[in-house]
Amino acid sequence: MTRRAPASRLLALAVAGLSLAGCQSRLDEFGRPPVLTPIGTGLAAPREALPSSFGSLQSRHSYHSTWSPASADLFQDPRARNIGDVLTVSILINDKAQFDNASDRSRSQKSSLGFDFGYGVSGLKDSATADTGIRSGTETKGQGTIDRKENLSLSVAAVITEVLPNGNLLISGSQEIRVNNEVRVLNVAGIVRPRDISRKNTIDYDKIAEARVSYGGRGRLTDVQGPTLGQQIFETVAPF
Repeated sequence: MTRRAPASRLLALAVAGLSLAGCQSRLDEFGRPPVLTPIGTGLAAPREALPSSFGSLQSRHSYHSTWSPASADLFQDPRARNIGDVLTVSILINDKAQFDNASDRSRSQKSSLGFDFGYGVSGLKDSATADTGIRSGTETKGQGTIDRKENLSLSVAAVITEVLPNGNLLISGSQEIRVNNEVRVLNVAGIVRPRDISRKNTIDYDKIAEARVSYGGRGRLTDVQGPTLGQQIFETVAPF
């Protein structure tokens, strides 16, 4: 009993530590709405400040002309192609899937062994009888049904974070909207080809390779809908 006491205490301390660590973020937001993520957090690629040519173009502006050199590029492709350029991702997902699967497996086995022996000497009779039977059987039944319907239509701006050696672009974008005490978070990332970017500097979701789109939230509503931290730990470590 003396050896088990320290082990049980260590286990209790570990569970308490995990519980406090999981509740730390919620305690920080107690009594106030969730904090939005700082701008630029989702950009993994290093960004270097480049000298802007806006001032030089503005200095050469002629007030007698209706064209401003700093307003736009007349003979240059406006589509995003360099690190730090912004493009618009159009997401239109209308997915519906239905899948049914059923399986039935059974097995039966029976074995028997019989033995009978008898003899008689001078009017005396004796007999021996033995009977052995073995039966085994297994049965497994399974049934699964998947009925899914997803409909998502929106647009989000993304930033080019890296230019791959073959010319493809790695993009990443995020959007956060806070309504009352709930923050809705949209993240999109993937690899695009420069040729797939339209003249309006937009690209469709189905033309993004390795597309990663996540739409969720955090806040009071999400906390109520999800299981508690203790229940999650119990379901993870429970052997049955």
